[in-house]
Amino acid sequence: MPEKRDMEGIIRHVTEVIIGELKLEDITVGTFNPDMDLVDELGIDSMDLATIALVLQDEYKITIDEDDYPKLKTVRLIAEYIEEKLTGKN
Repeated sequence: MPEKRDMEGIIRHVTEVIIGELKLEDITVGTFNPDMDLVDELGIDSMDLATIALVLQDEYKITIDEDDYPKLKTVRLIAEYIEEKLTGKN
């Protein structure tokens, strides 16, 4: 499980996963905007999102419902979703 479970730590880790899974060579964690729309601005498709969700589910030991995928449009929204799952608010 990723070390930091606070919002900044989750945002950082989600960003690292996205950069790694999509093999984004020109983007770093420091330059990645957590509010960037992953579909409209980065061009992530449903298969990419499903892959990212599977990695995050495995690493955080949570379940991400496929029906929730459309809500996960930015790294910040994904991090908030993960935080809710980790704290049992959902």
